[in-house]
Amino acid sequence: RQHPPMHRRQFLAAAGLAATVLPAALAVEAPPKRLFTLDLTPGAIGVSADLPEILRLAHGHGFESAQPDGGYLARQDADGLRRTRARLAELNLRWGAAGLPVEFRQSEEAFRKDVAALPRIAAALRDAGVTRIGTWLMPGHNELSMEANMDQHAKRLREASRICADHGLRLGLEYVGTPSLAARFKFPFVRRLPETLELLRRIDVPGTGLVLDSWHWWTAGDSLDALRQVRNEQVVAVDLNDAPAGVALADQQDGRRELPAATGVIPVEDFLRALAGMRFDGPVRAEPFNAPLNALDNEAACARTIEALKKAVAQASL
Repeated sequence: RQHPPMHRRQFLAAAGLAATVLPAALAVEAPPKRLFTLDLTPGAIGVSADLPEILRLAHGHGFESAQPDGGYLARQDADGLRRTRARLAELNLRWGAAGLPVEFRQSEEAFRKDVAALPRIAAALRDAGVTRIGTWLMPGHNELSMEANMDQHAKRLREASRICADHGLRLGLEYVGTPSLAARFKFPFVRRLPETLELLRRIDVPGTGLVLDSWHWWTAGDSLDALRQVRNEQVVAVDLNDAPAGVALADQQDGRRELPAATGVIPVEDFLRALAGMRFDGPVRAEPFNAPLNALDNEAACARTIEALKKAVAQASL
């Protein structure tokens, strides 16, 4: 949206005409133009298909980006990667964020095995034109204290982040704010925005940033002001969800969410306006873990999801 030219506004004000000539609506600053994409992340909505079919579904239902599948891309030769990039461009789509294929939350052995395979997958993602990759943080541990767990996460994720960065990928970390999930652990861990920013500071790899989720932002009790302090270059990807109505925050379950703007429990409009205000230019995807949605076939699930994303954007006037 374009702002009214300032010279015209000043002229009218000087002439004493602004109050009578300019509509009252123009006195309110228009929201920033939306730069983020409405993204299809299939597993989050119960859609199962190979990457070519995901791209077809994304284009057919009006999504603007789609999640890249690192495993699929790593199985392609150079020509296959070239054709995938050409298909993405043909459909006028962008890449969303891939999932980090590294188990860093469990044993050192599991981490070593996965991180050894990461360069090959990261190279395939890079060659396909992907620039974003993300993962999530467990909000507690039964053996490691907050500080010990912070040290372990920083060490392991620093190694993974460097591999990603070497291949042109920005790694995003998603904090999990759901109180009922955090309560299962003996020792708490990162579950709010400030704590995640501290972990990123310790990792200290340029380009490593956040995966923001309206659900976790809300369940963690993070403020709108805190969200507005985040900059576009700090955010890799965004999940957009609503919460079931009639359930106390403390009783909300991480695996039972609603599509964006379904209930109005989470102030999704404010969340989206904050994203627009920081000029976020990455993928925004639904991740409702919703059983009725998961029960639908691929076409119906995609149709319901893009409808919800567009409704949320419209309600935020973006």
